Amino acid sequence: MAGKYPKIETALTKMLHIEYPIIMAPMFLVSNEKMMIAALQAGITGAIPALNYRTDAELRNAINNIRTHANGPIGINLIVNQSNLKYPEQLATCIEMKIDFIITSLGSPETVINACKNTGIKVFCDVVDEAYAKKVEALGADAIIAVGKEAGGHCGPYPIKDLVKKLRETCQIPIIAAGGVGNGQQFFNRIEFDRAAGVSIGSPFIATFESPVSEAYKNACVQYGAKDIVLSTKISGSPCTVINTPYVQKIGTQQNWIERFLSKNKNLKKYMKMFTFFKGMKAIENAAFAATYKTVWVAGPSIEYVKKINSVTEVIEKYIDEYYEQLGNSFRG
Repeated sequence: MAGKYPKIETALTKMLHIEYPIIMAPMFLVSNEKMMIAALQAGITGAIPALNYRTDAELRNAINNIRTHANGPIGINLIVNQSNLKYPEQLATCIEMKIDFIITSLGSPETVINACKNTGIKVFCDVVDEAYAKKVEALGADAIIAVGKEAGGHCGPYPIKDLVKKLRETCQIPIIAAGGVGNGQQFFNRIEFDRAAGVSIGSPFIATFESPVSEAYKNACVQYGAKDIVLSTKISGSPCTVINTPYVQKIGTQQNWIERFLSKNKNLKKYMKMFTFFKGMKAIENAAFAATYKTVWVAGPSIEYVKKINSVTEVIEKYIDEYYEQLGNSFRG
């Protein structure tokens, strides 16, 4: 599909040498090599969570497989807090294999930024507010991923439009909008009106043929909508968007009083966070690949615009078609 329309010139497309300023967002257990290859062939880029691979050898094989079948920048998402015991090895692998960019999440990116200096590897940092954005910019991040309240998975407290505007006023590095981009008009608005350097899109790619998750999970993204998305702190301890299935309604979306107490205890909170993180990730894994009544499906409100299961290429093409349709309308208007 790359080349069907003119390149959309932004700081992100110039930095990564891509046609269109879209990052297929890293999604735990969802993002895979087939999706990445299709994304690169369609003129965008994407990132895969390093935690999607159980071993370092599997991560290396995945990177090599993508490079064999597609040209373009490859991103890896690193969880940079103490819950991720594999983090040091994953970072070393990214540097050794000359990954094009790293997205840091859920912790301080200082180690990653320092390690990637003078390597050519770009570092993009997830942020949810102005204070943290200023910190990562001062540390030397190459771009900021503004995670709005409409984002799927771990989300922020502020509407994406307001967050992007505030960060553009206070930061000098490129701002990438994450959350609330369910169609081409919203993509157009983020780029042309909010002046974001790019967008990060995740949930609409769950319901694709290349996605490895169960048909039940994919169909849930088609059948449910924005009104069915709720915030849960039971997955990782941080606010995370999930589909409000009967099982989620049964278990609730807030940590119980014991979990809250342990999460705040000075001596125990580190271990409680690790326990909550791994327990939550296991629940997501169990639901993602099998039909089970214990359905914890992570998704954002942008599934409102998912009407059927498509290929990754078709999803991207729809965004670009609608973007240029909006561009044409703006000229005519």
